[in-house]
Amino acid sequence: MKKISVVIPTYNEEENVEPLSKAIIEVFSKSLPNYDYEIIFIDNDSADNTRPILRKLASENNKIKAIFNAKNFGQFNSPYYGLLQSTGDCTILVCADFQDPIDMIPKFVHEWENGFKIVIGQKTTSQENKVMYWLRSVYYKTIKKFSDVEQIEHFTGFGLYDRDFIEVLRNLNDPTPFLRGIVAELGFRRKEIQYEQLKRRAGKTSNNFFRLYDAAMLSFTSYTKIGLRIATFLGFGVAFLSFIVGLVYLVLKLVYWDRFNAGTAPILLGLLFMGSVILVFLGLMGEYILSINARIMNRPLVIEEERINF
Repeated sequence: MKKISVVIPTYNEEENVEPLSKAIIEVFSKSLPNYDYEIIFIDNDSADNTRPILRKLASENNKIKAIFNAKNFGQFNSPYYGLLQSTGDCTILVCADFQDPIDMIPKFVHEWENGFKIVIGQKTTSQENKVMYWLRSVYYKTIKKFSDVEQIEHFTGFGLYDRDFIEVLRNLNDPTPFLRGIVAELGFRRKEIQYEQLKRRAGKTSNNFFRLYDAAMLSFTSYTKIGLRIATFLGFGVAFLSFIVGLVYLVLKLVYWDRFNAGTAPILLGLLFMGSVILVFLGLMGEYILSINARIMNRPLVIEEERINF
């Protein structure tokens, strides 16, 4: 009997973890009765009652397992680490807030049995805020246009991964993994199944501007060179333009030496423009350096505080 692992990252999901585990068990009992399963919750240091509820669920069903992180290790490290702890013939990554439709699991398994080692969900529409969905669309298209490798639009990580691909992840030894990019860059032949993203069932999202910015910058610095290239080309362009302007001013001063008076305004504007350009690209270069620094330190993905039913 083949075994399917379901990995669910959690952070302050006390209202969702029990209904979600029941929904997943029901899917296996009704639609996938010929498969064994395990449900792995990996909790990223929740501050509510998520952990006591997970302990209760694990005590009632030994197929429900839990990993409690010692602290919050971020929205990318924790799910990735959870995938590495799975023992199934394939592993399905699902969000804890019900935005990923549970009824997609049998469809994933069906395509996996047809030979696809990776089966992913790709959002075509969303019940989330329309402005946010539009901004995400712009972001995905921008990254896809400038990336050195293929990028998958509106892919959040929700999907099925064969054991062979999980082994690829285990051997990467990447301390700052970006699963969405890894699937596109190093993944096997895959099947994409479109779906509508649902509204969060309960609770409040932990995403804010800074978390979304971190996600965007991790993708940008890992898979594009365009930022540094723009800095280089713009630097040459501004230098050339400055040379032409300086030459024009010199000629005007030599020809109209007794009448030409440019004043300080052009100098101030030029200094402000150059200063702003330098600061923008210093910040961008700093993002690349931060990404390199995180990889060089090679710290563990997470530190476990406790694990249950392993």
